[in-house]
Amino acid sequence: MGEAPAFFVDHLGNGHTNGFGVKSEPKKRDTSVQIGDRSYVIGGIHEGNPLFLGVQIHDKITNKWSSPTVLGTGPKPCKGYSAIVLKNGRVLVIKKDSASDDSIWFLEVDSPFVREQRKLLGKEVVAWSKGVRGNAEKPIVISGPSGVGKGTLIAMLMKEFPSMFGFSVSHTTRAPRCMEKNSVHYHFTDKTVMEKEIKDGKFLEFASVHGNLYGTSIESVEVVTDSGKRCILDIDVQGARSVKASSLDAIFIFICPPSMKELEDRLRARGTETEEQIQKRLRNAEAEIKAGKSSGIFGHILYNDNLEECYKNLKNVLGIDDDAPVNGVEAVEGINLPKEHTVTKMEDEILIQETGEGTKKKTIVLDLSSINGGAPGRTRGIDLDMVKSS
Repeated sequence: MGEAPAFFVDHLGNGHTNGFGVKSEPKKRDTSVQIGDRSYVIGGIHEGNPLFLGVQIHDKITNKWSSPTVLGTGPKPCKGYSAIVLKNGRVLVIKKDSASDDSIWFLEVDSPFVREQRKLLGKEVVAWSKGVRGNAEKPIVISGPSGVGKGTLIAMLMKEFPSMFGFSVSHTTRAPRCMEKNSVHYHFTDKTVMEKEIKDGKFLEFASVHGNLYGTSIESVEVVTDSGKRCILDIDVQGARSVKASSLDAIFIFICPPSMKELEDRLRARGTETEEQIQKRLRNAEAEIKAGKSSGIFGHILYNDNLEECYKNLKNVLGIDDDAPVNGVEAVEGINLPKEHTVTKMEDEILIQETGEGTKKKTIVLDLSSINGGAPGRTRGIDLDMVKSS
C-alpha cells in the first residue's frame, strides 16, 4: 500500500453551527477528517470545558452539525493539528509544537467503547485517549471484607517491592482534614465538578458516603502506570464491579478468611470496635464474601489462613519471581516531534517529516501495529521505530 495523505483541512467557508443553533466561524487551524458520511472537525475549544480541544460533527446526508458528548480527558488546544483516520473507528491526532508527553492523541468516533456509550446515553458520543509509547503491567484490584488482612498483604508488597507498585490518589468532595494535602492524600474537588466528570465517564468507580462523593478516576490510575509502576486498587466488591465494567484491563483478586469464626476472632483481637460495630462488620463481611465468590468478577480467590502462604500465593498470581522481581516496564517516555513537520501514513506506520530551514531533516516513524487500550484511559503500544536524518 503506497503513501496516502494523512489529513486534510476543510476551512468550511460558510461557517457552521455549534449544535445549539448558533453559527460558529471555523478557524484556519481546525482540522477535518471524513469517515463515511460524516466529517469530524477538530479544533477550537470544547463547549463543556474550555481547557480541552473541541470536536464537532457534520452529517452530509442531513447537512446538520452537532456537538457530541466528549468522554475522557482530552488534549489542550494548540497552534495546529494533523488528523489521520485509522482502523476501528479511531482518528490519530498529532499536535504541533507541543510537549513530548502531550503530542499524540486518539479520538475514538466509532470504537466499541464509543458505541456502548452512545447506546447507554442515547446521544452522539466521541472519546479521547492519550497515546503513549510502550506497554504496561495490568493494574491490580484487591477486595475482601474488613479484617481479612488485605491491607497487611498490600503493605508487604509495597515494602518488598517499593519501586514496583503504587497507589492511585482518590477524589473526594469533602473538605480536607488537618494535615491532609491536595493530590497527596486525596484530590479534593467540588461536588458539581466531580458529578460532571462522573457523567463524562472519567471515573472507574465512585460512591456517596455521608453526603460526600469518593471515587477513583481513570486518570489517577493511568498516572501511576505511566510512572512504570503497577497500580493497586483496594476497593470493595461494588467498586470492583464498576472497574470490571470499565475499559480498564486489570487483575481482580478477592481475599477470603478461612472461616467466619476466624474473621470474628481477628476483629475482636483488634480491640478497636464496639460489639455493635463488630456485628455490623460481620454481617457486611458475610454479604461481601458471598458476592465476591459468586459475582464472576474475580479471577483469583485467595484464602488468608496463613499470612506468609497467602502472600506467596499473591506474588504467584502477580507473576513475581523472587529471584528477579522486576516490572519489565519503564516509565513512559515522551515523543519529541519536530516543531514544524508534515505527516503521512503508510499502512500501520506514521511518518513525521521535519520541515523548515536547515539541511538535515529528521523523519520519525511511529509504528501503530501493536496499539492497545484506549478511551477513556491511555492508548499504549506505540513504537518509535526509527529516527533518521536526511
